[in-house]
Amino acid sequence: MDNYDVKDLAQAEGGRRRIDWAEREMPVLRSIRERFKKEKPLKGLRLSCCLHVTTETANLMITLQEGGADIVLTASNPLSTQDDVAAALVSQYEIPVYAIKGEDKVTYFKHIRAALEHMPHMTQDDGADLVSSLFFIEMGRFEKLEPSLASWAQGLTAEQRTQMLANVIGGTEETTTGVIRLKAMEADKVLKFPVIAVNDALTKHLFDNRYGTGQSTVDGIIRATNVLLAGKNFVVAGYGWCGRGLASRARGMGSQVIVTEIDPMKALEAVMDGFQVMPMTEASKIGDIFCTVTGDINVLDKHHFEVMKDGAIVANSGHFNVEINIPSLAAMSVGEPNLVRPFVEQYTTKDGRKINILGEGRLINLASAEGHPASVMDMSFANQALSAEYMAKNADKLEKKVYSVPTDIDNEIARLKLLSMGIHIDMLTDEQLHYLNSWEEGT
Repeated sequence: MDNYDVKDLAQAEGGRRRIDWAEREMPVLRSIRERFKKEKPLKGLRLSCCLHVTTETANLMITLQEGGADIVLTASNPLSTQDDVAAALVSQYEIPVYAIKGEDKVTYFKHIRAALEHMPHMTQDDGADLVSSLFFIEMGRFEKLEPSLASWAQGLTAEQRTQMLANVIGGTEETTTGVIRLKAMEADKVLKFPVIAVNDALTKHLFDNRYGTGQSTVDGIIRATNVLLAGKNFVVAGYGWCGRGLASRARGMGSQVIVTEIDPMKALEAVMDGFQVMPMTEASKIGDIFCTVTGDINVLDKHHFEVMKDGAIVANSGHFNVEINIPSLAAMSVGEPNLVRPFVEQYTTKDGRKINILGEGRLINLASAEGHPASVMDMSFANQALSAEYMAKNADKLEKKVYSVPTDIDNEIARLKLLSMGIHIDMLTDEQLHYLNSWEEGT
């Protein structure tokens, strides 16, 4: 096959071994794959998937392929691709992949173009870059596109642009950031097909966001810096599910954890969980390590950098690199940053302080580490697979809205995960069911 763009096909065998290793920790997805292989619920459907190209994602792609889908996979982040995995998917499984770790912005959007040229019936997004590009093209909002993608789109006829969108029956979205963007599209009445917010599934955000992000972010920071976390002031910006997980894991490594928040309820929860809570303007003066997990822009800004300690370490584990205002840091620095370690760029401010930015401000758990453990992604990608099946069966009945994963799918994934762990739980008796559905019995 020649419809791919990966770094080096010679890495394929190593990638296959790592895909197989991850599969051992993904029993729920494996059981879905076995059923998909028999039933082919996605037969005849073209899927364009814009996701992190990791071993776990590879197992999702193989599952969708077994279900009959015609797939194209592109990276959802320039630094998250595992090149050996991309090579294995092309060489061993004949799945077209367009992803190279460290690709520049032009290449990133050239790969998005490949996903669009696939003329998908369904999208799978991780941050909504694919869907937003599709909508901007259809609307003729070329100024919102990366220039090379805009040039290609302008070469299409209005009919071609309309047809590209008309083919799509629905999609899924994996991330908090992407769901926020999609709900904004829905509110602005520009969302043109139904999308299932996989991120909103309990078996996704309660486990993937909390345990997966918590562990993998700490892993990424340690791999990039090799610093001791014990005794350090570790500042976590945001106390959503990702922030909760990160704060817990950083404390487990011996850090003195400080949480910053804008939501009073989440701030109160952080206090009750035993963390210091303060504004970032105060935390930036005393923090040793900072990590943003908010999904918002400029959470760390110029006035924060101006008071940071010499040697401060700054990372992000939110989807986009906009959480850290790196241009403002560059403007207050002398010369270009020094790459002092892989994934560590050291900026020297005009007053002589060193501030270290990890992974270009991108997802540090994927930039310098391997992302979430396979056992937690097992549930997230089971949600993706079953949501794709649900969309294939029900798209014609759904409105152009963002939907949560159906509760029965969420519960089935939890049930299968427990079974895979050898754990059994109680069931309600008929008497108990009657009691819970009756209003006549009381004290």
